[in-house]
Amino acid sequence: MMSSLSKSEFCLIRLYSSRPSWVPSFITKWTRSSSSRSSPKSASPDFLINHKDWLSPNEVVKIFQTLEDPTLAISAFNEISKRKDYRPTEAVYTSVITKLAQAKHFDAIEELMQRIKIERSCRLSDDFFYHVIKIYGHLAGRINRAIETLFDMPNYKCWPTIKTFNFVLNLLVSTKQFDIIHEVYMGASKLGVEIDACCLNILIKGLCGCGDLNGALQLLDEFPKQHCKPNVRTYSTLMHGLFERRRFDEAFGLFERMEKEGIELDTIAYNTLIWGMRKQGGKVEEGVELLRRMRFKGCEPNEATYQEVVYGLLEGKKFVEAKDFMDRMMSTGGRPSYDSFKLLINGLCSQGLVEDVNWAVKKMVCYGYAPKKGMWAPMIRLLMVSRNRSNNELLLEEIIGNG
Repeated sequence: MMSSLSKSEFCLIRLYSSRPSWVPSFITKWTRSSSSRSSPKSASPDFLINHKDWLSPNEVVKIFQTLEDPTLAISAFNEISKRKDYRPTEAVYTSVITKLAQAKHFDAIEELMQRIKIERSCRLSDDFFYHVIKIYGHLAGRINRAIETLFDMPNYKCWPTIKTFNFVLNLLVSTKQFDIIHEVYMGASKLGVEIDACCLNILIKGLCGCGDLNGALQLLDEFPKQHCKPNVRTYSTLMHGLFERRRFDEAFGLFERMEKEGIELDTIAYNTLIWGMRKQGGKVEEGVELLRRMRFKGCEPNEATYQEVVYGLLEGKKFVEAKDFMDRMMSTGGRPSYDSFKLLINGLCSQGLVEDVNWAVKKMVCYGYAPKKGMWAPMIRLLMVSRNRSNNELLLEEIIGNG
């Protein structure tokens, strides 16, 4: 028997075969299965051997960090809390709550939070509550509980930072809880939170999301009242909302206002403007010029930038220019969409450009796209009227091989 066990495992078995009263029962369960587990990540309480009658908070944290079965977290915590040396810390509570979240035991987290409030055995930081609120919002889908936890923080003798406050606001926007956002925002003073530009930007995003563009525009006047300045994210969000509702003059007016205030545009802002120009129609050249200006200013375009320009050129029936832009896009690592290839090929076919169609089909296949039935007819018609037999054969090979 000794030959099949390590020295430490043999010592553990001897130690726990006559388990003293100080050893929690759940640790005995771990020990029974230790001989069948060899992974160094196993939840083994080896470190307890040298502390038979005392566990430090750091050692308690290690127990939960190495606990393989998260469903045992609450029973393990109950056992440890019965010990005379039980001294909870923020790190202990965080490790327990993290394991409960992994097990999706969200009711147990709520019960533990109530227990923490009653015990008041240690001071908790804003980071702790940010972690709990994030679990409620993202993992549990308990949005109301996230809000309640935010406003309950003073009862734990902790006041939220703007980071945690803004997280809750953004959570409400992302989950489209537009009717609650203003109520939470108005509670900032009760929580001692000082509003910043990020907070106002989240509100603008929410108002644009629910279609209240006038309310979003009015929030621009709120910035100086809160001793804040609107930034590029403020204007990008507003311009996008205005473009969506075809309020083009107001959107471009904001662009001019940005320039007067000396706010540098970033890639997202440029993409929004190019998209707006495309949506307005007939401003293809302006979009191309904006791309040139963007690069001149040292702001690198991304895949979305090129894609917007390509769509604008395709919609303006500038198919050869669109092909050149797609080529440039691919050379920078971008991936054109299937729709852009489809529109390009159909457009090139209509102009009888066999070689360009052949190039487009090959590139399309390289990116894992296959021409669908709707694309075959214009290509076959092009083959029938074209006099270049070699190009016809190449294109026909691509169609047959990937159709």
